[in-house]
Amino acid sequence: MTDAEQFEAVVVGAGPGGAAAAAVLANNGIETLVLERGVEAGSKNVSGGLIYAEQSAAYTVDDLFPEFREGASERPVTRNHMDNIAGETVHTVDLKGVHEHDTEWCDSVLRRPMDAWLAERVHEMTAETGGGLLTDVRVNGLLWDDGEIVGVTCDELDPIRADLVVAADGVNSELARAAGLMDWDEPDEWFQGVKAVVDVEPDVIDERFGIDEDEGVARLFGGDLFDGVRGGGFLYTNRDSLSIGTVFHLDSLADERAEPHELLDNLLTHPHLGQWLPDEYEEREYSAKLVPDSKKVAHGSPHRDRLLLVGDAAGQMQAQGPIIKGMNHAVNAGGLAAEAYVEAKSRNAPHRAGERYETKLREEGVMDKLRPTRYELSRPLSESGVVTGALDGLARSAVGRFGVRAVGGLTERVFNSPFALGMLPDTHTSYVTVPTILAEELGEPVTSENDADPPTLEERIGELTYDTDVGNPHIELRDNSYEASGVAVTACPVSADGFGGGCYREETVKSNGSEERVVSLDTQPCVECGTCAVVADTTWTHPRGGKGVEYDQG
Repeated sequence: MTDAEQFEAVVVGAGPGGAAAAAVLANNGIETLVLERGVEAGSKNVSGGLIYAEQSAAYTVDDLFPEFREGASERPVTRNHMDNIAGETVHTVDLKGVHEHDTEWCDSVLRRPMDAWLAERVHEMTAETGGGLLTDVRVNGLLWDDGEIVGVTCDELDPIRADLVVAADGVNSELARAAGLMDWDEPDEWFQGVKAVVDVEPDVIDERFGIDEDEGVARLFGGDLFDGVRGGGFLYTNRDSLSIGTVFHLDSLADERAEPHELLDNLLTHPHLGQWLPDEYEEREYSAKLVPDSKKVAHGSPHRDRLLLVGDAAGQMQAQGPIIKGMNHAVNAGGLAAEAYVEAKSRNAPHRAGERYETKLREEGVMDKLRPTRYELSRPLSESGVVTGALDGLARSAVGRFGVRAVGGLTERVFNSPFALGMLPDTHTSYVTVPTILAEELGEPVTSENDADPPTLEERIGELTYDTDVGNPHIELRDNSYEASGVAVTACPVSADGFGGGCYREETVKSNGSEERVVSLDTQPCVECGTCAVVADTTWTHPRGGKGVEYDQG
């Protein structure tokens, strides 16, 4: 056992989940140290861009940080629509009902400024109890004593012992994996999102969306503009920018050998987007993120010994149909994890904090939101190949199209039903076929034009800030055969088939009269999304401290 520093609680990661845990711990007088691997909180983080405050949640971010909305968010999102697209026809559905269901408020956010704002408050709060927040520190593993987790180890600091370790280190959580609570095995357990933040003056946003400065818009996109890949797009209004991105099932992206940046460009350049984009298209930042499919991976028992997982590290991302919620669940879980420890300690049983946390997640209804029972019951039938094929054929038939026209008025009721969305199957029918047919049968022609000229992938990579970790690559390609790792060439958001400046490349090696198709790797442009850890045969870790990519927007 190595000599180690001692804190009562260590929180790893200063995103919304970590910030919430640290705030509740500090408010209860718990000596808490927060460790963040970015040069600043948020510099390593990306989100789709909406944070909800749910009426049923035990903790919301403005409960814990009362000035949050004025200081850290972008705009209140007061309107939410779904645009089903087929060619150049669009059928729009108002998502007011489901958007406002169980919602106190919803704001658009950018992670770098939001997380940095939260970190300042967290540092002040934790410093009062003898702790604080340190950036540029990568926690690289767990500290063990006689087979029990008792703390963490770091690249930059001596080991740290703690009675409580909260892992809020994101979707690529090294602590969750070290504890045996996460694996990388199945692409169908993940989504991949890519996003462009587009520069737009506030008055242009107000004028083009028909809103006031204290209003905001969310628009979601589905249909035939994504080459048949299961998923969709989004657009959120910020104060002086737009967040425009796509989110796809990773298994579909891999199967179709689709290139994420091209699918994003399909959305950015579609005529329907022309009505909202500025006259001069200028992209501030291109980013990517892997997202857990909570319906399949949200951990029902996210703890071991003194280690408790919150947020993406526990798979706590709710993605059912057009409703995507993650940061609010991270905040709620962070608060509940800290509350569980405080209660366990008061009963002289701090080692029972994990069990109490698990109970709270279940009793507060968090687990049922993340993993709806009705989805788990219906999935074996609704996602079977036979049923999916039959439904897809029926939807495309003359009978199916007649049915769509006949019951078109019910469309909004289905899209606004939390019950229906909670059992929505992850199939081509749901994400591609039905939205396309809705647009074909009920849509209106697009009247706007779009002159946007997005940057090339090379230009996007060139604009990123990247501190090369010389001599310490955080990815090792274990099998460079195309059969084992070739999908990384297309699925990696900073690589593409035929593009030579990205992270992964396809090459043909000739030797002794034979040719071999292999994959090569350059980690310099890596955006640390973790996609290749799932789809390719790699050993993947985070870069040290603030090394690697640094986002300005996030």
